[in-house]
Amino acid sequence: MNIKILSRHDVQRSVTMPQAIGVVKQAFISLAQKKAILPLRTQVAVKEYEGITLFMPAYLPEIESLGAKIVSVFPQNVKNNRPTIHAMVIICEARTGQPSAMMDGTYLTALRTGAASGVATDLLARKEAKTAAIFGAGVQGRTQLEAICCVRDIQKILVYDKNLQSARSFSEEMQKHGEPIPGDIVAVDSPEKAVSEADVICVATTSSIPVFEDKHLKSGVHINGVGSYTPQMQEIPEKTILRAKVIVDSVSASLEEAGDLIIPLKKGLIDESHILGELGQVASGFISARESEADITFFKSVGLAIQDVAVAELALRKATELRLGMDLEL
Repeated sequence: MNIKILSRHDVQRSVTMPQAIGVVKQAFISLAQKKAILPLRTQVAVKEYEGITLFMPAYLPEIESLGAKIVSVFPQNVKNNRPTIHAMVIICEARTGQPSAMMDGTYLTALRTGAASGVATDLLARKEAKTAAIFGAGVQGRTQLEAICCVRDIQKILVYDKNLQSARSFSEEMQKHGEPIPGDIVAVDSPEKAVSEADVICVATTSSIPVFEDKHLKSGVHINGVGSYTPQMQEIPEKTILRAKVIVDSVSASLEEAGDLIIPLKKGLIDESHILGELGQVASGFISARESEADITFFKSVGLAIQDVAVAELALRKATELRLGMDLEL
């Protein structure tokens, strides 16, 4: 059996953010049209190390993309200067089931998560949005920033992280990125400074408590919440959830995993009808969310395997065209 191995660098060279946004949008549409096969992911908690490993399969018949991702999230890794997230994606031939590729999933996870926020921002944020706030100066924050700049003419970015030096390093690095990311990127020392000007907010942290206060939000802001991934984690204030138009990547997955929604649900502050629907339904034109310039919109992403296999299939195809990766006989 011959299998292609793609490194992080290979994936980076193979797929651009605009390309990722395009295939992820189509994957969401396929899900909304009930053409995708997406079992709920399996979680394995590693409590003694405060980590979790997820097994995520999916099949997109329209592009014959069949595969699975294994991803581990271990927040305590930062103490040892190791990445919080480790991941691997396997792609199989849809016609035979034979594994055809294995690739680094750590960058791919950040890429497809950023792409989902790019889709959501394009569909939900005000057209004239100019200022963005990024919470979390990690790998996810970087792709969140790139994605929103691909779909809106963002001219100023405010970055907040509990570690101010991390925010400063983030700002210095991303200032050198080039288009579509602007050079005006500022590290700020308080959540209020970050959100008070922001038209678009991306929250990519591992926080268990809200990272900003609702009262500091600007009218008409759009928020992407991508960090919290368990029922106990909560990045967004309950007051914000109460007054926001809420869109999710998957209703069933969010009700199982998204603490930002589960916590106010359990408190009786909202019911399930407060979730307007899924991003694919918005992309398909089945539902709408933003109705006025003053609306606050919130996209909650827990991450779906359809995103991974869609981007991985594209990476495999592009890498083959570019003669990237290593072919291995197993």
